Amino acid sequence: MTAALGAALLSMVANYSLGKGAAREVEQKLKNTLKESERLRKRFLQLVDLDAQAYLNVVETRKAAPAKRNAARRKAAQVPLEICKLCYKAVQLSPTLVRYGNRYLISDVKVALELLLAAYNAARVNVEINQ
Repeated sequence: MTAALGAALLSMVANYSLGKGAAREVEQKLKNTLKESERLRKRFLQLVDLDAQAYLNVVETRKAAPAKRNAARRKAAQVPLEICKLCYKAVQLSPTLVRYGNRYLISDVKVALELLLAAYNAARVNVEINQ
């Protein structure tokens, strides 16, 4: 959810930066950034439910054979691993917003980066614990 909030802030900055009379090339970069940040935001929201499902599967296998428990843990690690990868992709959108976005919204880009970093670190911990 934290990553989705970070991506949503990036989308907001891109959206508010569009249509301000910038060159066509700049407008296209901002549109591409908006499209990608929205794609990431939607996927992060899907991952919230997938992560909960994976955790429930781990809980259900606590009394199962070790092989089944380990398989559930490895599978559970896949969701936070994807979150880590997508947080990295989201962070890569920020240079375009810093350079071409509305200058009054730079603080929102910074907040988005803090949220994405927090989500990345939290997901990384979950990957480590499920190894």
